[in-house]
Amino acid sequence: QVQLVESGGGLVQAGGSLRLSCAASGRAFTYYIMGWHRQAPGKERELVAGISTGGSTYYADSVKGRFTISRDNAKNTVYLQMSALKPEDTAVYYCAAGAGARPVYTPNAYVYWGQGTQVAVSS
Repeated sequence: QVQLVESGGGLVQAGGSLRLSCAASGRAFTYYIMGWHRQAPGKERELVAGISTGGSTYYADSVKGRFTISRDNAKNTVYLQMSALKPEDTAVYYCAAGAGARPVYTPNAYVYWGQGTQVAVSS
């Protein structure tokens, strides 16, 4: 089991930047794939970015080149650096974890979830 707590959300103007953090507690953080998902009002949740135990990354086309996912295994923390934000990035962002053998680009690979943090981008 792993517990996840997100932080870093907020309100930002279009073109701005935010960094989300997700602190994990529990055992064996290094053995989990980690990902960031988001859900906008009236839309389905979507996988935004994922990172494997070895550091390989995946990005949705909508955020490629603007978002960067990283992990610090010494701090049991995963980050999402978001730049060039657009109003359509407005959503609740969720940190999630899954078993290390699962592919990071598969939404169903993630089985542990944080409570979410709101990101709002104004035009």
